[in-house]
Parts: sequence; C-alpha cells; structure tokens
Amino acid sequence: MTPAPPGPTGPSRRTFLKAGGFGAFAIGSAAVLPLFGTNGAVQDPMTCKAKDVSASAKKLVVSNWPAYIDPPAKKYVTTLKDFEQLTGISVDYTDDVSDNAEFFAKVRNQLSACQSVDRDLMVLTDWMAARMINLGWCQPLDKDKVPNLHQNLIPALRDRAWDPDRTYSAPWQSGLTGIAYNAKLTKEVGSFEALLTRPDLKGKITLLSEMRDTMAFVLKVTGADPEKFGDTEWERGIDYLGTVVRGGQVRAFTGNEYIQDLTAGNIVACEAWSGDVIQAQFENPDIKFVVPEEGLNLWSDNMLVPNKAQHLDNAEQWINYYYEPEVAAKLAAWVNYICPVEGAREAMEKIDSSLVDNRLIFPTEEDLKDTFDFMALDENQNKKYEGEWSDVTGG
Repeated sequence: MTPAPPGPTGPSRRTFLKAGGFGAFAIGSAAVLPLFGTNGAVQDPMTCKAKDVSASAKKLVVSNWPAYIDPPAKKYVTTLKDFEQLTGISVDYTDDVSDNAEFFAKVRNQLSACQSVDRDLMVLTDWMAARMINLGWCQPLDKDKVPNLHQNLIPALRDRAWDPDRTYSAPWQSGLTGIAYNAKLTKEVGSFEALLTRPDLKGKITLLSEMRDTMAFVLKVTGADPEKFGDTEWERGIDYLGTVVRGGQVRAFTGNEYIQDLTAGNIVACEAWSGDVIQAQFENPDIKFVVPEEGLNLWSDNMLVPNKAQHLDNAEQWINYYYEPEVAAKLAAWVNYICPVEGAREAMEKIDSSLVDNRLIFPTEEDLKDTFDFMALDENQNKKYEGEWSDVTGG
C-alpha cells in the first residue's frame, strides 16, 4: 500500500500530545503504568444502570483524547457545534483521556462499585475497551437508535472478538500499526522480522512501548496468532524479543516521540502508527509507511457509555450523528486517522479533495484484508504479560 501525499490539514492528536509534553503518555504508553487487579469488580450492566433522563435533560458529557475533534475557526461550524444545533443537546466535551491506563485508574473505583463517573461517553483504545466491557462497566447501545453505526461501519471493524456485534462500542477513529523508514538513510524495510534482525539496522530502530502493538508483531514473527494464543506462544515470543533487545537491535521503546527521531535521522526505521506518518510526510517526504509482510495491526479508539450514565439516549444520538458520512469526513479531514465510516471518502470530495485518495485515511478493503488485532486478555493474563513485557523492555 503506497499512500498518496496527505492534504494540508491540521496537526494530529499525537502531534498535539507531543507538543504538550504528553509524548510518554500517548496511546502506546499505557503498558508502562501499573494496572491493578480488579477481582470482585465485575458488574452487570443490566442492573448497574441509572435512569435515562435524556428526554428532560438535553445534555451530554464526553471524555475524549486531546486534539481528536475538529477545532473552531472563523466562519467554520464544527461538527460538535452542528450536533448541538441539530439536536438541542448541550455537550460538555473534555479532552481528559491522555492515556488508557491513567484513565482506567481515574474511574476504576467508581465503576467497580457501580457508581457514576459523571460521564456519558468515553473514548478508549480497543484493549481497554475490551477490558471495561468484560468487567461489565459499559452500557449496551440500542441498535435501533444507532442505525448509522451498523449500516456505515467499515467491514474491517465490524466483528471484534471482544464485541462482535458492536453492542457496546463504536469506533471514533482507527489507525494502522506498521513500519516507517527514512528512505534517505536506509533501504525499504519490508517485514517486522527484518526490522528486528537486519544487521544494518542494529541500534537504529525503535519499537512501540505499547505491549499489544509490538507483541502482536513479535507473535506473528514467532509463528503465533496474536488474536488467539496461549502462554506457550507468549513465552516464545517474549523470549525472542528479549534476545533481540539484548543483542542491541532496538534503540528504545517509545510513545509517539519516535517520529521526531525518524525525521531527524536519529533512527532510520521503526514500528509506527499511520497517523504519525501522515503528519511527518508534510515536512519530510522521505518518511515512508510500509505494510509489513506479516500484515498490519488495525486498532480503534472506541466510544463507550459507562454504567450509571444518565444520558444514554443523547449519547446514542451523538454516535449516530458521527456515523453520517458527511460528518465523518469533516472530522477525518482534521484528525488524519482512518475514518471508520463508509461513504465518508465520497463526502471528502467536497471538503478536501487532496485527502480522497490517501489510503492511510481511506484504505481499501484489499488494504485491510490482512489486518489483525491483539487477543483480549483476562485480568490474570494482563498482569502476567504486562509484567514480563516490562522486564524485557525496562518499562
């Protein structure tokens, strides 16, 4: 997959985090924080719920990641403002999700005790969304009230093992994890195995500090399926990575700050997120994104309604609105990640035609056919794997 040059849109969410000093706490860094056990914290969303007062209280409280929505500008009506005008719902929108594990720690005591977290929607990455759904901390969505989600969600995101019918979750934006390299400094790196073994790359690469992103590829390299594996496959993979690290192949495990080192030439290749590469290509066309021979890791940040939310119907209206292709295109034109909404590519023609053929925003079904996810972990697996990952990476 060779992406077209990106259009002249604003900075990405991760660029915002980096500029604001949050580089160590981007999506990929959650693995370095402790995730406490949650035994006895499982709830039943059918009984742990609040009365929905949406009909009388036209209000919605949303927690999202920084710089993950189109910002206000002169003579420009944002998607959020348009939603408020169309529905009469007042939105209290906050960007207080700067890290999955950090946010989990912020809300775990209330959700584990069936108490309100004073939010109606929260946006979390696949693995954390799976964790919260498995703990019974999220309310199901009424399929009849979010028809656009089920009609317009791109096929590649429809059947996740942790939420196969999208009963609890709706992707806000998605992205691809693959390989980036600086074509001025090295030849193409065509596989993750090559990234980990090529002698000319020794000490000149970085891997992501997000355990699931990196280990999904390591499991692939060692012959396992990252969507379904056991302790034996895990041990083989983590031992292999340990050998690679001890051999000096990896310069560092990082959050999104890797893109600065790649652009500056401090490293020549790395594991990378597609949205970062789009942004880097604005200033340095030598930065290339590669689909590894092992495939691509496709991830999403997902809208979830926590237990005890009082405005479920208003939240469902928000989700349905953002799955209108025209709305999704306006959002995608700014955030530059994969748009999860079918029809948005055609709608983009009227917004920014330079982005229509960018396959890191609108990948084809062929592009996504070999994508994979990381298996949802139970609490015991999570504790074991995160601990062994930290031992190898020094996290």
